[in-house]
Amino acid sequence: MSSSIADPTLRAGDRRCPHPGAADVIGSTGLLEYPRSCVGLYSGYAMGCIQSISCKSKVFRESISVIEVKASIDPIPTSIDESSSVVLRYRTPHFRASAQVLVPPIPKKETWIVGWIQACSHMEFYNHYGEQGMSSWELPDLLDGKIQAISDSDGVNYPWYGNTTETCTIVGPTKKESKFNISMNDNFYPSVTWAVPVSESNVAKLTSIHRDQSFTTWLVATNTATNEMVTLQTIKWRMRLGIEVNPSRPLGHRAKLQEPSAQEQPQVLSKNEPIPPSALVKPNANDAQSHAIYFGNAFNITTCLGNA
Repeated sequence: MSSSIADPTLRAGDRRCPHPGAADVIGSTGLLEYPRSCVGLYSGYAMGCIQSISCKSKVFRESISVIEVKASIDPIPTSIDESSSVVLRYRTPHFRASAQVLVPPIPKKETWIVGWIQACSHMEFYNHYGEQGMSSWELPDLLDGKIQAISDSDGVNYPWYGNTTETCTIVGPTKKESKFNISMNDNFYPSVTWAVPVSESNVAKLTSIHRDQSFTTWLVATNTATNEMVTLQTIKWRMRLGIEVNPSRPLGHRAKLQEPSAQEQPQVLSKNEPIPPSALVKPNANDAQSHAIYFGNAFNITTCLGNA
C-alpha cells in the first residue's frame, strides 16, 4: 500500500524515500509515492504539532493555582426580628469564602473567568402552625432525586454565584501572570407569616420553624470560547436553624432560637468533587422552589412565591 504526495522537483523514476523496501517511488503521474509505513513517519510531524498544542493547554490549566483559600461561617447566632405584626423575620450568620488565585501568562487571544459556583444539595424548610398544619418551601426535582444539586446562581450570570467580587475576568494575550482575590458570601433573611398562610384570619398560629440546607461551593476557571472548565477548589457547608414560637405571647416575646446557636464551620476538601450538570444551568434554587401548604384536608402548591 502506498500514498501519494505531490513534489514538483522530482521526475518519474527518481528515488527519494529512504524507507527500506521502497521501490521506484516516482510514478508516471509525477506524485511522490511513499509506502504506508513511510507516510506514518511524515504524518507524525503533524501529529506532534497537535500534541504540542494539547500539551501546552494542559500545562496552562495545571499552572492555574490557588495560593490561599478561606471559608467560614460567622460565629454568631441567628437574629430574630418581631417588629412586624404580619411576619417574623430572621437573619442567619453569613457563610464567607475567599481565595487568592494565580493565573500564568495567557499566550493567545482568549478569555478566562475565575469565580465561584454554588449549588444546593439538600433543603428542609418547614413552618409549623400547631394542629392547623404546616407550610414548606421545596425543590421538587431535588426532593424527588431527579438531580444531585440545583444551581444557586444569582439568576443572571449563570453559572456564577454573582458577578462583582465573585468573579475575575482575564483577557489574553497577557505577558505577565495575574494574581487576584475573589470572594463571596451567603445567608438567609426570609419572612414567615405569623398567621396560617391559607387563612383569612390574622391571628398568630406559628409555633416553630425548622430549616436545614447543604451547599457545595466550587472555585472554577473557565475558558469562555471552549467552555473548558477547571475545578480549583471545593467547599462544603451547611446551615441549620430551629426557632420555637409561642403565638399566645405578646409581639416581641414570642420566638426563641433553639440549637444550634453556632453553625458548623465549612469544610475545604483536599480532593475536588465534580460539578453536577444541573448546578451549571437554569433554573436556580429561587426560581425552582415551590411553596407547599399542608393544612387539614387542604393541599396547595404555588411555584416560586418569592425568596425563601
